[in-house]
Order: sequence, then C-alpha cells, then structure tokens
Amino acid sequence: MTWEEMIEKMAWLGHDAFRIEASKTVYFDPFGIAGGPKADLILISHDHFDHCSPEDVAKVQGKGTVIVTEKNSATKLSGDIRIIKPGDVLDVEGVKVTGVPSYNTDKDFHPRRNSWLGFIVELDGVRIYHAGDTDFIPEMKNFRADIALIPVSGTYVMNADQAVKAALSINPKLAIPMHYGAIVGDEKDALRFKEKLEGKVAVRIFEKS
Repeated sequence: MTWEEMIEKMAWLGHDAFRIEASKTVYFDPFGIAGGPKADLILISHDHFDHCSPEDVAKVQGKGTVIVTEKNSATKLSGDIRIIKPGDVLDVEGVKVTGVPSYNTDKDFHPRRNSWLGFIVELDGVRIYHAGDTDFIPEMKNFRADIALIPVSGTYVMNADQAVKAALSINPKLAIPMHYGAIVGDEKDALRFKEKLEGKVAVRIFEKS
C-alpha cells in the first residue's frame, strides 16, 4: 500500500485519537469517541485521562483486541495487554510496533523518566508515527516515517512553531497536526503549522470524524 492510499483509511477522532482501517483496524489513544469498528490493535501512549480512557477503549475493544501501552496505563486496562517502553519493538499479527520516546523538555507534564510512549507503526508497508504528548526532542532526527501525527497546541506539548521543527527533523511524506480542539489549542494552531511548512513538508488537516 502507498502512503497516499493509507491516508484514505485514516480518521481523526479528535484530540490525539486516530483510527486506521487497513488490513488491521488500529486505534491510537481513543478518547471521547462515539464508538466504531472493533480494534485489532489499540495503542495508548500514556495514562493521562485524555489518552488512556478505559470507557473509550471498551467501545472498540473486542475479544481479540491487543492493547500496546506503557506500565502506568496497563494498570487501568484489561484484556490482552502488551507493556513496552521506548526502544522496544513488537510484532502484533504482522503489524510492527516500535515504542519511541515522548516527553517534555521545558515543562514537567510528561517527564522523560516516566518512559511514556510515541509509536512508529509499520502497517501494510507504510510507517506511521504517532508522537504522543511530547515536545520537539533530539531523538526525532532518527525517526523515519511516511506519515507523522504531531501535537501542535502548546501548554502540555510543543506549540505549532516547535512542531514545525519536529516535522522538518522527521521529514515525513505527510504531517498531520493533532492535540487541539478538545482540551487545549484550536484550529489556528493547525493552520499555523501548515502555513509554516508550506513548500517544505506536506500537511493535511483532518476534519474530525
């Protein structure tokens, strides 16, 4: 599958939540969702309520669903849970999941010591990076992804200007702004991100599904 085809199988569910319906159905950080098709795989970056939401997980969790997350979130969830930390790699029914660092550099909402997660997922030949709640961190220069989902709101994560630096460092085929329109941030942050990357990195702003 090409990355362009993969984009058409993705939906932004608000905040940091995304769904991919490809050969496997994958959710990232489901929060405030109405429901949806049952998940083959749910990825949860950290245990803040707007990322690790047991009631939202339950809406899409089936008997065969695998949840990949970190140790704090795992205590709040049930089912087939695989605990990883940054640097770990898992194969879940042919989907390669790599845990990558996700932390703040100039605030303490998401300390590096917690070993919370971003994810690089290889699905149907396409590499998708979900940053989790992070600032622009040095490790990003080593991340390789076709599609990058990047927070832009500021306050708890990097702001739009810092997110531009992150996108340039990762240099994906396409960057998608997230972490706005729910708790903090609004569409202006996403638009600023897109405008500043014009001619450098392609950006798509998703309508909430």
